[in-house]
Amino acid sequence: MDIRRLVAKEILHRKVNYALSVIATLMAAASLIGAIVLLREHDARTSLILSKKEAELEVRMDRLQDDTRKAMLKLGFNLVILPEDQNLAQWHADDYSTTYMPESYADRLAASDIMTVRHILPSLQQKILWSERRKTIILMGTRGEVPNIHLSPKQPLVQPVPQGSLILGFELHRSMDIKVGDEVLLLGRKFAVKKCYSQRGNKDDITAWINLKDAQELLNKKGWINAILALECLCVDGNIDAVRKEVASILPETQVIERESLAVAREEARKQVAGEAAMTLEKEEEGKETLREERERMASILVPVILLVCALWVAIMGFVNVRSRREEIGILRAVGVSSRRIFMLFIWKHISIGILGGISGLLLGILFALFRTGSDESVSLGAVGSLAFWFGMAALAIIGASFLAVIAGWIPAMIAANQDPAEVLREE
Repeated sequence: MDIRRLVAKEILHRKVNYALSVIATLMAAASLIGAIVLLREHDARTSLILSKKEAELEVRMDRLQDDTRKAMLKLGFNLVILPEDQNLAQWHADDYSTTYMPESYADRLAASDIMTVRHILPSLQQKILWSERRKTIILMGTRGEVPNIHLSPKQPLVQPVPQGSLILGFELHRSMDIKVGDEVLLLGRKFAVKKCYSQRGNKDDITAWINLKDAQELLNKKGWINAILALECLCVDGNIDAVRKEVASILPETQVIERESLAVAREEARKQVAGEAAMTLEKEEEGKETLREERERMASILVPVILLVCALWVAIMGFVNVRSRREEIGILRAVGVSSRRIFMLFIWKHISIGILGGISGLLLGILFALFRTGSDESVSLGAVGSLAFWFGMAALAIIGASFLAVIAGWIPAMIAANQDPAEVLREE
């Protein structure tokens, strides 16, 4: 008798037993596929969320970096370019240079391809006696920043002072009761008070700002300046030697002084913002990774338990089937069916159980994936796995379920094949 016909008759005759066995393998395949799909869906969702978070964080950090940059710009210039022959001890004592250099140096620096400095501001500064007010003040003449020709324009740190205008520090306008709009005499010339600064707690409180040309005329230094103020570019990362080298290649008759406290504060603020951005993203990644590990650990416990229970269930169904078919097996053996064919009858039956259960479990896993991705339109079925992945899942479900069914049914099949037909028929 053909083995396939025997298998078909066996299935049709024991439909309930067969269906229960298929359901067991279906649950085994579905649990395995479902666990893999759940982890893949979590990875896809995590990747998408992290990408969005990273984009949002990048925008926020760019905004924060810009805000920090603007805040740090309020600290002012952190580089001073002085004439080469200026005595630094005297400069530190007087806080202004007593030697001079051409005003054209600032234009030459701005017209070059210099990359290490920004916001170039030529200035003429000197401590003088304001004879009309009998006060010693710091007179600062500036024409405004000279733009770097090769770079995109930046918002200036300080606004230029118009000719004929005067800006006063806090202590000067407070002690002399001067207000915006007043006209005052300074070294014999009339100036209109344009602005009065609030208290800053440094030498700015006793400083008067006028236009550079006005200062050059008052101090008889036409065409001369004694300092170029500048801001160190973030690209040098605090490497003052690189700044000095580049400035020296353009203005060899000068020297560069770094106001270290301002440079350090600016660099620390930049690094802190960048560090916070990296830490925020790292915490997000750690949280998602922790959740994945928890799900993976749960799956590593539940899936083997489910597979074991399903295998036991298939084995029990096999034992029940063999027990209920003792007489049929005895008759088949008596009419000449070999024990090998009896064994293969049960094995092929369990293979069919595995194939049918594996296909059903795969379909259930796909439905689970569709349900998971359908609840969140941001994650598609393609994001969970490619076509090759789903072919792999199909092979895993069918082969895995068949293997489980065969292993579970191996002992019952051996028992059926090794029964003595004479003893079975005698008992019956």
